[in-house]
Amino acid sequence: MTTKSNRRDTIAAALSLAAASIASGTATGGTHSSEWQGKTYRRFEVGDLSGTGGLQLQQRSAQEPGPGQALIAVRAAALNYRDLMIAQGRYGQPQPPTRVPLGDGAGEVVAVGPGVTDVAPGDRVTAPHFLEWLDGDYDPAIFGADLGNTADGWLTELITLPAQSLITIPDSLSFADAAALGAAGITAWTVLQNVGQVKAGDTVLTLGTGGVSMLALQIAKMNGAKVAITSSSDDKLAVARELGADITVNYRKTPEWADAVRAATDGRGVDIVVETVGVATLSDSLSCCAPNARIGLLGSLGGQPDEPPNLMSLFLGNITLKGITSGSRRMFADLLRACDANGIQPKIGRSFSFDEARQAYEYLASARHIGKIIINI
Repeated sequence: MTTKSNRRDTIAAALSLAAASIASGTATGGTHSSEWQGKTYRRFEVGDLSGTGGLQLQQRSAQEPGPGQALIAVRAAALNYRDLMIAQGRYGQPQPPTRVPLGDGAGEVVAVGPGVTDVAPGDRVTAPHFLEWLDGDYDPAIFGADLGNTADGWLTELITLPAQSLITIPDSLSFADAAALGAAGITAWTVLQNVGQVKAGDTVLTLGTGGVSMLALQIAKMNGAKVAITSSSDDKLAVARELGADITVNYRKTPEWADAVRAATDGRGVDIVVETVGVATLSDSLSCCAPNARIGLLGSLGGQPDEPPNLMSLFLGNITLKGITSGSRRMFADLLRACDANGIQPKIGRSFSFDEARQAYEYLASARHIGKIIINI
């Protein structure tokens, strides 16, 4: 029987082989053909970590996939806020200038290495950005194989990944849909399904109209829940209502937005909070909660507040507060199946071409987007 440790060792070995092949310029092992050996392809690299302007478009030589690996022609990639931070050297340990960014993407398998039976050339696939987190509980060691961060990501024409990490994309979802459902979708799914145990009749609060929030809205509605959402833009709130939002509050026009949310629930409060902003809004989020509510704390966009959050309602309401760090391959596979079964497609705010990657970063930084930003490759 294959153990979690065995699987992790297999993936770690595959990643090591991929890294060695790129670093040395030699093949990592025999495959079903030598069609791709030495072919050139383009990829973006983070460069000097000076931000968007530091991104470098480079040409590299392809290597055949080694044992346990698959070579994928990338068709779409998706941006997350952390990608801005990585490009600026502000996310974890600064990465080498040759690191390929973006943790979310999808593509078509074009070659597989020896021993690979999970996927075959022609398969449409995606993968969680934590390559080693296949299933089970969170372990900080997963950051050792984090696409776009500690491992080369999807902003490239070709990518080599461990076959065991790959997930076949349902026919109802496009490459762009699958890319958009990556880290943001897994995170929203984790908060609502694993932590929140969302059910019909619950009320879910999510802050903002970025990728996680819009996917949380769609997942919550899929489960029969009501959704409250906040934004500083009436236009964005109008889009949220089109996707099914029941309660919308412009926090710029209504600074006491937490009171407005509670009033809209007839004073009861919300059952689940997808806290995307972080500690800065935690006090307000807590004040929105119904007894026994569940909060998934997953963002830090608001920075650190001048004063610590008021946690008294956490105790008085018997509220569960849990930090969220994305999710596993199994969670991602569950999400894709649920979207396929329910006809859900993620909200894609804007798409860019591969050559427009820097503009895509700049658009994300402008905070004008709603939903996900996609780069088609």
